[in-house]
Amino acid sequence: MTALDPRLHAFRPDLADAGLDGRVEAASFVESRPAVVARGVADLRRAPRDDAPLDSQLLYGEPLACFERHAGWAWVQSGTDGYVGYVKADALAAPGEAADHRLDELLSYRYPEPDLKAPPLDRLTIGATARVTGRRGAFAELAGGGWVVARHLVPLDQREPDIVASALRFLGLPYLWGGRSSLGLDCSALVQLALALAGRACRRDSDQQAATLGEPVRRGGFPPALERGDLAFMPGHVVIALGDGQVLNANAHHMLVSVEPLEAVRGRVAEESGRPLDETIDVVRRP
Repeated sequence: MTALDPRLHAFRPDLADAGLDGRVEAASFVESRPAVVARGVADLRRAPRDDAPLDSQLLYGEPLACFERHAGWAWVQSGTDGYVGYVKADALAAPGEAADHRLDELLSYRYPEPDLKAPPLDRLTIGATARVTGRRGAFAELAGGGWVVARHLVPLDQREPDIVASALRFLGLPYLWGGRSSLGLDCSALVQLALALAGRACRRDSDQQAATLGEPVRRGGFPPALERGDLAFMPGHVVIALGDGQVLNANAHHMLVSVEPLEAVRGRVAEESGRPLDETIDVVRRP
């Protein structure tokens, strides 16, 4: 059997995606059922436990393939980036009509009625998607239930092609390992969300992004002068070049999304990874 990445393929010894029959060994295979995320932000965990590692997060309206529901958990695969994991089953809903809008504010509230004084049902973060079914005053009604401020929504096909400008919107937000929302995010989620606002899908983790995004500028050694919008990949980390030696990155050193010199980041990565400084940048790509 060919080794498959379990982050991107749903298989366990007891159960696997029917599409993997013949490629992996499992006691049984199952066809997935479609679902959508019905919670503002839903944690995607490595195992069906509250204390399991947080591998990623799912945003309101994201489509999923669901393979199993058991003991309050669902085993799913994201329709956005293919990531596999476990999410609380009550965070899912049956799919309805396709989304036609997305949230364009870092954070907004979903209300039970078109009244800003009503106790909110949930918080939505930038990138959440929904179908708008009606409008009343300053509010838009969502097909999944609830109302949001209409000006916080844009048509789903509206693009923000400048990924640097999009990424800078997250400046100062908290770092969260596995986080993928404006409530907290990690380095690769910052890249993924900035590209998503430009209408470009990409993988979740930095090693997956390094293998699939853009064209290599240089592997190993000291990088050439980075141009604005270049991505520099290091062991376990990715940064977005701003120009003049400055980069934007979500990092655990400052515990937030920050701007700092590339050399400061390289020095930390070299120390943490135990690799020589001139080997800390593996790939530099223009997505």
